Amino acid sequence: MTHPDIVIIGGGMAGASLGAELAAHARVLILEMEERAGYHATGRSVAFWEETYGGPVVQPLTTASGPMLANPDPDFHAGGFLSPRRTLHIGRPGDAPLRDAFLDAFAGKVDLQPVDPATLVPGLRPDWTLGVMEASCRDIEVAALHQAYLRRFRRRGGEVRLATRLLSARRAGEGWRIETGGEPIPCGLIVNAAGAWADNVAIACGVAPAGITPLRRTVVQLTIPDLPSPDLPLIMDFASRFYFKPEGRGRVWLTPHDEEPSPPCDAAPEELAVAQAIARFEEVVDWRIGGVEHMWAGLRSFAPDRAPVYGFDPVAPGFFWFAGQGGFGIQTAPAAALLAASLVTGDAPPPVLASLDSRVYSPARFR
Repeated sequence: MTHPDIVIIGGGMAGASLGAELAAHARVLILEMEERAGYHATGRSVAFWEETYGGPVVQPLTTASGPMLANPDPDFHAGGFLSPRRTLHIGRPGDAPLRDAFLDAFAGKVDLQPVDPATLVPGLRPDWTLGVMEASCRDIEVAALHQAYLRRFRRRGGEVRLATRLLSARRAGEGWRIETGGEPIPCGLIVNAAGAWADNVAIACGVAPAGITPLRRTVVQLTIPDLPSPDLPLIMDFASRFYFKPEGRGRVWLTPHDEEPSPPCDAAPEELAVAQAIARFEEVVDWRIGGVEHMWAGLRSFAPDRAPVYGFDPVAPGFFWFAGQGGFGIQTAPAAALLAASLVTGDAPPPVLASLDSRVYSPARFR
């Protein structure tokens, strides 16, 4: 593809999903700096779809994405991407104000039921007396979803160039001239779907950054020889100090819910975060830990107000933001891609998104 209409920077879930939608309307090229797409945040997700995750501003995107993930078009993927999980939100007596605020924030939007957590989690320590069940939570097959978007993108004529880093871009007439170290790439529109590198990409294009900050999140895979059941819910703390879930028989994925600012990089776990995760886990359940089997870290990137950034830059013509998706970019991917595609093309969003106000996500709010 020598003269694409649109160049998307980043081939993770954001770039692949939006690319799959835009390729039906234009010639689209994805530039991915790594040797495989989805190497960073997409490939390191704890992989769940939870309507309350990300807060009230994200919930409409998550809720709208649910049916598309559960029952995708057969030409997109054979079968759904979701499997049963549930979330149990828990707390100690002093967390009652946090529980009440949580219930108030999603009243009438998400089905949340107060429960006694001790009846649902064998081995739960007795001071964890507050519980709210979010039964709609599901696990997501992240790799399958990402690959389905890349297949659709290519079937619609899109091209992915791996190991190709944007070095700079400058306006050229009505469009852009992108430098990657090879032949310059002319295009009409740049889409910034670069995740943790989103602000860096903007700066390289001569565009003011949006203040998107990468935050490191650590995950530990523990062996739990006597795990009561692999079907236990995802367990989340009202105080945001941890969450964990079974991952098959005898294994648990655990995070201390850390958010350590980081430069964009190939993130690695810190020993202190791993130790904090295990200490907090042992405060919650009396399950015997067999050992640490695996650990990793990923970067979750947030705008200053923690809402995603979707839309044309108000100052730089032909520069479109699709970034700042925190830890919720995968669970919102179908709705977010459809919304962003409608903003790019100027078409009306599909009926499932008709009630969304895209201005909430516009980069204009930072200018």
